[in-house]
Amino acid sequence: MSRIHYAKIDESERLQRAHRLLSDGAWHSTRDIMRAADVCAVNTVIAELRCNGYDIVTRCVGRGRFEYQMILENQRSLF
Repeated sequence: MSRIHYAKIDESERLQRAHRLLSDGAWHSTRDIMRAADVCAVNTVIAELRCNGYDIVTRCVGRGRFEYQMILENQRSLF
């Protein structure tokens, strides 16, 4: 099994920008994340945030369109 190499959030402005956006707990589309956080490979950013310990869920909202939501502590009781 290979291990993923990922950036640490405290050393990555790219991950910090995406984290700030997602930390509102709302759903954000791939395009929204690309534009607002100024990142390209959103799926990679999400994987790296997960490796940094953040709980992020994904949903498909159409053909090839995805949205992401960071689960915040106060939202955990809803699931």
